Amino acid sequence: MSEFDGADGGDAPVLFGGPESEPADAGALPAAVSMGAPLAVRMRPTTLAEVLGQDHLLGQGAPLRRLVEGSGASSVILYGPPGTGKTTLASLISSATGRHFESLSALSAGVKEVRAIIDLARKRMVLGGQTVLFIDEVHRFSKTQQDALLSAVENRIVLLVAATTENPSFSVVSPLLSRSLVLQLQPLSPSDIRELVRRALADERGLGGALTLAEDAEEHLLQIAGGDARRALTALEAVSETALSANPGASSAAPGLVDLSMVEASVNKAAVRYDRDGDQHYDVASAFIKSIRGSDVDAAMHYLARMLTAGEDPRFVARRLVISASEDIGMADPTSLPIAVAAAQAVQLIGMPEAQLTLSQATIHLASAAKSGSVTAALGAAMGDIAAGKAGMVPPHLRDGHYSGAKGLGNAIGYKYPHDHPDGVLAQQYAPDELVGVDYYKPTTRGAERDLEVRVSRLRKIIRGISRTR
Repeated sequence: MSEFDGADGGDAPVLFGGPESEPADAGALPAAVSMGAPLAVRMRPTTLAEVLGQDHLLGQGAPLRRLVEGSGASSVILYGPPGTGKTTLASLISSATGRHFESLSALSAGVKEVRAIIDLARKRMVLGGQTVLFIDEVHRFSKTQQDALLSAVENRIVLLVAATTENPSFSVVSPLLSRSLVLQLQPLSPSDIRELVRRALADERGLGGALTLAEDAEEHLLQIAGGDARRALTALEAVSETALSANPGASSAAPGLVDLSMVEASVNKAAVRYDRDGDQHYDVASAFIKSIRGSDVDAAMHYLARMLTAGEDPRFVARRLVISASEDIGMADPTSLPIAVAAAQAVQLIGMPEAQLTLSQATIHLASAAKSGSVTAALGAAMGDIAAGKAGMVPPHLRDGHYSGAKGLGNAIGYKYPHDHPDGVLAQQYAPDELVGVDYYKPTTRGAERDLEVRVSRLRKIIRGISRTR
């Protein structure tokens, strides 16, 4: 979807020498856009047919499609990363319904501005007019500012289209959530970005066929974009300025060729040899995990940076960290798993690029933590016995006794309640007869397991005081 949300992209890393040149009021789509406007503004879709991506929300009969086609009446909160279509969709909704389009940015607007627009919308409503109010970065509104919208949204004085890059469940007040549809937008796919770039190269609103991209140059632009339409076109514009300066006579009749070196020089970001669907994907991910397992913090950071630079899905990285926390560290540092899980949740909550820092912190913690494979070994040994048929009957005193007739079967009779004992642990058989005395968990002497090894050994001696030995 060739869309470039107003202020959402402001926190993205600068891809080349200076800040983006998009004007502060770029949230609205004017009827005619000056050719002097940024390429990202010129190439915004003006019809639903030009929209790329978000098929899950724009299918026939889907709520967002009904709104864009003018047949929906619900206010919506569009939740997704920068450059996925939030501003464009708001404007298309306004165009389709024939409503007046008002735009506010939570970065600069306060309660006063919100109430002023609502007053205008109320007067317009008396005259038969309707208003679409687009609020960019609504998560930056305070509770008071969000509360100021409630009555107007509930009474449909305005059709609210709010955009946020943060999970609205945490950043938008419950009353506003309950009055709106929450629709999650996804990053654009590489094929969507490819079509967008090619459209910008050929379209008269864009570069009018004056340039063509070499295949590796195009692939590098797709990596740079990371699913963000605005980022892709901002980078393409920088490349085009360099290419056209070097070849001022380029035109649709004699287009100039842009190669990989020109793209790298223009956006100051070297190509990373990394195929997300090929061997490099698995090789780099494997090296990342093995570096963590081997406690090489620096190598782990290298492979993390390599994946992130190449546009790897941060959720994939987060999942690998969660697995590693149990597989390679386990009880040697029990804090590693909650830290990895928190990192995975943070990736979902804040998205990129800020989530890079969270993944970096988790990687450093896991790589520098004491290591133990005892969790993996314990589960493997236990499953091995199960596979070998060693799954005896549950001892009678441990069976469920909460049903009529249980005692008649001998269930739950003689069970000793550990909390009744001063130490909270006592002698009692827990394992099936065939497995009494089997040690699956074997703590190491590293990290927190150093103390745990002593404790587990002591517990086993107490518990097995009356158990039969194998």
